[in-house]
Amino acid sequence: GSCTECSCSGKETDKDTSNTKKKENGDRSFVPKIFFGTRTHKQISQITRELKRTAYSSVPMTILSSRDYTCIHPVVSSSGSNRNEMCVELLEGKHGKSCLYYHGVHKLSEHYALQPAHRMCQAWDIEDLVSLGKKLRACAYFAARELMVGADIVFCPYNYLLDPQIRESMEINLKGQVVILDEAHNIEDCARESVSYSVTESQLRVVREELDFMVNNSIRQKDHEPLQAVCCSLT
Repeated sequence: GSCTECSCSGKETDKDTSNTKKKENGDRSFVPKIFFGTRTHKQISQITRELKRTAYSSVPMTILSSRDYTCIHPVVSSSGSNRNEMCVELLEGKHGKSCLYYHGVHKLSEHYALQPAHRMCQAWDIEDLVSLGKKLRACAYFAARELMVGADIVFCPYNYLLDPQIRESMEINLKGQVVILDEAHNIEDCARESVSYSVTESQLRVVREELDFMVNNSIRQKDHEPLQAVCCSLT
């Protein structure tokens, strides 16, 4: 049959009509972002280094990464495995303390957001962001997230695009966007990790003890008995 969904048919589709109306009204038409996923953070460094050498070096960009790479708070960054929990506690002011670096996020995001206007080289790496964050006493983690709003290209590890929980927490919406996956043969392993969870035997025993207590005291037995059976079979 003849093409009816594309411009070669000679017919204007609904999408074309809506875009035309937007232009007539003076509104900006939708421009998709490019989400560039890589296997490791090191590969992001290599790609941004190559981006600096191209004519697109001044394109607004950002790099999404974990607090392990971007947190500059002296206590949180040296805490080890519970950086996320400590960061959340500081933001919520649970112990009467707050993160002064978080309050300086706008300094860092504005610095990179204003660079294109001054025709300065825009392409940067995580290390550049963290270094400037320390200088301005501003949080690099949340600055990178703020820059995503105006970015044309977003670099991130695979799991930021594949894991629905991370996408939700980072407010990533891939609908209508361009997604590029570097070395995509690694996607299977990453997808498997995104829907997997590891528990230790000691954790299972603690859970089993708590479930035993719930069942023995007739607390929501219908809910807890199946979970108790699963823990028993696993242990």
